[in-house]
Amino acid sequence: MKGLLVVLLLLVGLAVVADRVAVGFAQDRVARVLAEKGDLHGTPKVVIGGFPFLTQAVAGRYDDVRIALTAAELGQPAGTRADVDLRGVRVPLSDVLSRSVHDVQVDRLDGTATLSYALLSSKLGPGTRLTREGDGLRITRTVQILGQTIPLTAVGTVTLEGSELVVHVSRATGAGVSVPAPLLDRATGLLALRYSMPKLPFGLTLAGVAPAADGVEVHVEGKDTVLGGRVTPE
Repeated sequence: MKGLLVVLLLLVGLAVVADRVAVGFAQDRVARVLAEKGDLHGTPKVVIGGFPFLTQAVAGRYDDVRIALTAAELGQPAGTRADVDLRGVRVPLSDVLSRSVHDVQVDRLDGTATLSYALLSSKLGPGTRLTREGDGLRITRTVQILGQTIPLTAVGTVTLEGSELVVHVSRATGAGVSVPAPLLDRATGLLALRYSMPKLPFGLTLAGVAPAADGVEVHVEGKDTVLGGRVTPE
């Protein structure tokens, strides 16, 4: 009886190892496919969730595929990244085994594209600093107006207008100095920002925006997406 138990435990262990080896292989293949179908500039990190994996592979359906995209892979400036969850990814096992995938069907995509505060600050000019303040942004910057050097501080809101991320500033104040109202009115406009969002991969669309700890997070989503075109991974 004890010997049978040892054998059973050994078989279970081997099954788990085989499952993990298979998921590693699949993650590599899926990453290559997504890189080409999403017109990415590199191969992203892909994690296929759920256990056991082999039952998902046989069914040709993966319920949880997570992708981490760097700025380089997105072809965007440093300070940009995206994390996307794909739900209900359908890839026939026969296509995977033959290394030839024609279409990748995805029921739903949800994710976050993050623009770092350093990246957004650089768009407003040297010396600008953006940080989160509650549901808004605090902006500090020193500007030159009519020969005067004015240190400014302001609180702004961030919204989406079409494909642009927009920082609105209603009023700036002098940071510890007395600044004439006309100069403040002119300076306030220098703190506003419009940032054009890049074209998103996988048919994702912009759905919302909010300040976060290390940058502005843009919620992205997609539904019933088909990534088409023949791909034959190496």
